Amino acid sequence: MSDDVLLLLGQDGTVMGWGQTAAKLFRWSAADAVGQSLSALLRRARSIGHNFPGPAALLVRPALYDDSMLWQVFAGDGAIGDGAAPLGTATLEALFAHPLLDVKIFDARLRLVSTASGTDKEPGIPDPAAGAPGAPFTAVCGCADPQAEASVARSVLDGAGPVLNRLVVGAGMSDRSGRKIACVSYLRLEDHRGRVLGLLACAADVTAQERAQRCLYLLQAVRTGMGHRLNLMDASQELVQAVVPGFASTALVEVAESAVRGEGALATPAGPGALLRRAAVHGQVLTAAGTAAAVRPLPAETPFSQVLSDLQPRLVPLCTDSTWLAADPFLADLTAQHGAHSAIVAPLAVDDGVLGLVTFCRHGNEAPFVQEDLAVASAVCAHAALCIDRAYLYLREWIITSAVQRRLLADLPGNRPALEIATLHLPGAEGGGAWSDVIALPGSRTALVVGDVAGEGIPAAITMGLLRTALRTLASLDLQPDELLARLSDTTAQLFGARAALPPMDPLVREPLAAGAVIAVYDPVALTCTIARAGLPQPLVILPDGTTSVQHVPSGPALASPDTAHFPAATVAVPHGSTLVLGTTRTAEDVLSSAGPLHSLLNGASARPVESLRTTLEQACLRRSRQDETQLLFARTKAMPLAQVMTCALPHSPQAASLARKAARGRMRDWGMDEETASTNELIVSELVGNAVRYGAPPLQLRLIRGQTVTCEVEDSALSAPHVKHARTVDESGRGLFIVASLAAQWGTRYTAKGKIVWAEQPASAAACSS
Repeated sequence: MSDDVLLLLGQDGTVMGWGQTAAKLFRWSAADAVGQSLSALLRRARSIGHNFPGPAALLVRPALYDDSMLWQVFAGDGAIGDGAAPLGTATLEALFAHPLLDVKIFDARLRLVSTASGTDKEPGIPDPAAGAPGAPFTAVCGCADPQAEASVARSVLDGAGPVLNRLVVGAGMSDRSGRKIACVSYLRLEDHRGRVLGLLACAADVTAQERAQRCLYLLQAVRTGMGHRLNLMDASQELVQAVVPGFASTALVEVAESAVRGEGALATPAGPGALLRRAAVHGQVLTAAGTAAAVRPLPAETPFSQVLSDLQPRLVPLCTDSTWLAADPFLADLTAQHGAHSAIVAPLAVDDGVLGLVTFCRHGNEAPFVQEDLAVASAVCAHAALCIDRAYLYLREWIITSAVQRRLLADLPGNRPALEIATLHLPGAEGGGAWSDVIALPGSRTALVVGDVAGEGIPAAITMGLLRTALRTLASLDLQPDELLARLSDTTAQLFGARAALPPMDPLVREPLAAGAVIAVYDPVALTCTIARAGLPQPLVILPDGTTSVQHVPSGPALASPDTAHFPAATVAVPHGSTLVLGTTRTAEDVLSSAGPLHSLLNGASARPVESLRTTLEQACLRRSRQDETQLLFARTKAMPLAQVMTCALPHSPQAASLARKAARGRMRDWGMDEETASTNELIVSELVGNAVRYGAPPLQLRLIRGQTVTCEVEDSALSAPHVKHARTVDESGRGLFIVASLAAQWGTRYTAKGKIVWAEQPASAAACSS
């Protein structure tokens, strides 16, 4: 032993060498100290009142002596002095009285030289599991993969540098919570000439620390992986994906069927028979019983019923002879076919009830769950229950919103005589404000409407219903599309103003609200469509030859916008057999725009029924990731047969009425009308023409249209508004429009670029009128 070494210590803290400096410092001779435990030596010195000064700093390093690893203890700078504090000796005593490391020394061929255990053993007692001297590294390293560890150790011996704090799984354990984990460091041993003597391997048990770290990682994965979706099933899928494979091999989430229907969570305790729906399953092995969606009643006297009774998670060993497995085909199949051997069943509980339960499984050669894992499962399910409860609340509001929307949106009328209609509605995650409508107008014309109210949930659905009702009322005035939008914008502004006047604490005040609409009026006689839009995408016309034409209708401002002075309208020709497509939002633009990804689906649309076209687009949209609510309206146009329309130019003179009566009488005879109906319509024609001659301006034109009703239209170029007079008994005139209003089912006036049209409608037969 060199003179600068104070003492030599064995791996168990036994004094193996005692230098002269140590004898002077500690006042013990080598004969008294060698062979003694350093801890016992120091305790005995204190018991007899022998307080000796000690080094303030100590240096300790390993060294080989005759194929044994000893610890050399050196005095640091200024270590020896009468006034030095005994910090160094206290450090030595702590290190060797309570060793924390398992230490192994290997020679240059990785054969075991000596070993010392940091476990709770008495010093000097060998560890039988440590291996005999001369044993190869792979036999004594105690690792799950000894060959991989031998390769690392060999690289250290070959000069790759030390390996520090390497985490190694213990032998016979899998990479799963519950394993034994060691933190291992490898250091190369050299002599003073740099010759490689061997390898020092130090290992510390860090199982508890790694378990805590793994739990933190799992909870972080659950927190970051959940809460991104507001669908109950999607939230359940996020949970199983977050815990597999980090915590379990397979995970299954079952939610209360009442929650799926929006009726609420299960009452606590949940009794047998409560319905559970399989919401999500994920794992390394998926069985046929697990992949199929299913609803099952909660089985009695099983871990599932016990968990939902007291809301405590349970550790459940799985074996094929467990009688209760017959109540769960999924777990039974996983146990019998795939070697599942351990499970945890935990509840998804909220303050006012139970949303469901989660089953975590491990199988194969994986370590089974232990009691400590119950706390982990409880923490995971507590956070997951909050996310799923949030998704349930949104689902419940979505169900209510959809019900309100369906209630406010009456069924659209069937196909019009000149139109084949189909609609596509794709609800959004929180939508409720999109609608479409088909409104019958005089003269066999039809108003096609698509609208959208921005916002979420029930308020948007209610606003949508109010706007739709207001638009139907305005349409009865027979206004042009641009005028309809202007009036509808005024109504929308009033609704928004009422919302802004709500108390500040009302949440609706903080919700933005905007609305848009597109209105197209189709005339099957003129084969034209007059379109006006407020903020929604351009309409599309698919021509009979299959080509598509985007109708560049100037866009007006959004409804209730401050700039609502003008909603420009455009009239376009629509040949017989064309398909008009109106829509809302970005998904509609993907269909309507020639550059949109769904536009190609319109190829050959003119040869297909509109219902087939609607189905094709619906399937394509459902396969895409979408966030917005979408409404599409399809209308296949038809021309009014020429035999059902009569147009007659009239002179601006008293003879016009008789000419009109004669022409109308002949056409009604051709249409096969009975005498009573023909006489009534003839009188209406006479009064409307007479009124136009008296108060209108040339040119005059009469048009009769037979559709579901018989419409009489008299057009002139005057802009004066006709109104009903109540003539006195002695008056010789002034009863024309009064007679028309008495005889017709309905009548009215609409204005055109050339003047006005006064019209009146009658049922096609007297029987229809009386009914």
